[in-house]
Amino acid sequence: MGASAPSQETTRKGQVSAADTWGGECHPDFQPREGELRVHERWTASGFANTDLDFLLKQYHASRFVQIGMRANTCIDTTARFAQELGHHVTVVKDAIAAFRPEAMQATSEVNAPAHVHAVLTADEFISALPPAATSS
Repeated sequence: MGASAPSQETTRKGQVSAADTWGGECHPDFQPREGELRVHERWTASGFANTDLDFLLKQYHASRFVQIGMRANTCIDTTARFAQELGHHVTVVKDAIAAFRPEAMQATSEVNAPAHVHAVLTADEFISALPPAATSS
């Protein structure tokens, strides 16, 4: 990897999201369902850089991108911006993201995301906006 930012160096040294570690696995409540796509391993904060995520989304004609997860001020911000720049409609679910500091959460949900994504919603708002067929099991 070329020149790394401080957050990238910390992540690389700590192997925060390394395969087969706690940080590299999905929470049991968010395991992919049969037939759902899953993009593995990334090298930086963006879920798009060095992955086939954009290719898969476009291959399946998916234009809407909903983001939850960890780390609001790095991975969430970077991936959301990248998705928007690639032409996807981006929604960030603000109470389904996390950060290590309250200031980082505030920066993402109140400053960064509203400036570059299409919607910043709570989980309840997001679920309420889904068509009825999408919420049934």
